[in-house]
Amino acid sequence: MSSPAVELTDVVKRYGSKIAVDGLSLTAERAAVTAVLGPNGAGKTSTVEICEGFRRADSGTVRVLGLDPVRQARDLKPRVGVMLQSGGMPPAAGAGDWLRLVSRFHAHPLDPVALLDRLGLAEHTRTPVRRLSGGQQQRLSLAAAVVGRPELVFLDEPTAGLDPQARHACWELIGELRAAGVSVVLTTHHMEEAERLADHVVIIDRGRVVAEGSPAQLTGAERQLRFRARPGLDLDELLGALPVGSAAKESPGGHYIIEGQVGPELLATVTAWCAAEGVLAEDLSVERRTLEDVFLELTGRELR
Repeated sequence: MSSPAVELTDVVKRYGSKIAVDGLSLTAERAAVTAVLGPNGAGKTSTVEICEGFRRADSGTVRVLGLDPVRQARDLKPRVGVMLQSGGMPPAAGAGDWLRLVSRFHAHPLDPVALLDRLGLAEHTRTPVRRLSGGQQQRLSLAAAVVGRPELVFLDEPTAGLDPQARHACWELIGELRAAGVSVVLTTHHMEEAERLADHVVIIDRGRVVAEGSPAQLTGAERQLRFRARPGLDLDELLGALPVGSAAKESPGGHYIIEGQVGPELLATVTAWCAAEGVLAEDLSVERRTLEDVFLELTGRELR
């Protein structure tokens, strides 16, 4: 039985007196997409850099494809692709020349020309990296991470700054990598991206794992009733009329969320309450909880 693609056990990383990673344990299975989520400063970047071998953990155990990413880096690096969010590409090199150069470091690379075309960069093969737009540089960085046919690829904010067409092209490529047996670990602030792509989601806050599971496990089967109305409505009377176990909140102002066993009875109760309050419930809809809802509940809504 093969080991997981990534396995961290009780990992700690300090920067002076600051603890960035605090006894964190994490597993990313092979041939699966694992999304690592967290607010700014949560420790996710340090965690991923430890996995990539760019930083050494102060304590704990780290195994990537069964190897120590620091002591066995020579054996591990040809098997791993890394996409950096920015930098790492020579600004004067043509996009096509750069990707061809990267491909030559690998024994059985993908066709660079086909990969550039796949990511919408075929018309920019001669364009210097510095003259590519931010989104084009992002796609070129993704191409460089996967051109060597890695067993495992780390993707840092892979679709940051991309337009919808380019984002969907990248999502399709990531799906194809997984289907081909490649293990993918990605960090993203795009909750829809994580919910759409990930087999397993790990939410980190203050250097610790606060929740993990599949998107369906994290969001649950419970549905929500949502509507807009004037801000500041008193929800106490509504809560008294709702079935036991229901919850009602206003978040943000003027946006109301009712959670519980959403059915005809609950809907009738809410609309009757709105009528009694003299308000019109606009954009009334029944939805399930999203990964963004779960993320905000676990990590808070304050800016950091």
